[in-house]
Amino acid sequence: MKPARIDKKIQMPVSWSDIPFGEQYQQALENQLRPWWPKMFGFHLLKLGHLSTEIHTEECLISHQFNVGENDPRFNLIAQPDALPFTAKSIDACLVSHCLAYSHDPHWLLREVDRVLIDDGWLIITGFNPFSLAGLAKLVPVLRKRQPYCSRFFPSVRVFDWLSLLNYEVLYHRNCHVIPWMSPQRWINKSGGGIGVLSVIVARKRTYPLTPTPLKFKQPKMKIGTALGAAKELSKRTKKPSA
Repeated sequence: MKPARIDKKIQMPVSWSDIPFGEQYQQALENQLRPWWPKMFGFHLLKLGHLSTEIHTEECLISHQFNVGENDPRFNLIAQPDALPFTAKSIDACLVSHCLAYSHDPHWLLREVDRVLIDDGWLIITGFNPFSLAGLAKLVPVLRKRQPYCSRFFPSVRVFDWLSLLNYEVLYHRNCHVIPWMSPQRWINKSGGGIGVLSVIVARKRTYPLTPTPLKFKQPKMKIGTALGAAKELSKRTKKPSA
């Protein structure tokens, strides 16, 4: 298994339209996430990176939704994704659309997102599935330097391991959109299973105590002599008088 951190930086596309079949990918992701937005509550929804910016989140009940990234006038705040200028536990939900695929250190990126998320906060991660048609195209030398095949395709199981180390509970996972050039509404793209090009993960941050500390109730100790005396007194009181 290749290490997660690399020295080379991969340039993220500015828009979904810069990726072949990108508009179909965007629509497929929006279809997958639509049922989850009404379940999220809070004050702040962070959309991290160029591709997250274009995902429609109008159905989310979180009122303050803003974009963070580098070198794009569409961003509400210009900052590096791996050095977010927010205090700890100040964000209620975070959309990380394909950021891991273009990050040179996905571990650090997830730790930074975890730092700013509140307890029980929502984390939505999307990426490319290596076990798909796009994963096969990545093996072609001619395509390796082009978008999106120049990015990194992490298996979902590996992302699950990273999330478990940070105490996240995965609530939903699906690989969708099997055939990239077809509409997301086609039957095979709606019902396709593990070979879908896109991976969608919805997780929540859980906080568990490092050392369980169950409550201990101390019972008062009673001396043997005191107990015997109390038993004799109770016997005298309950003894019936003779006729």
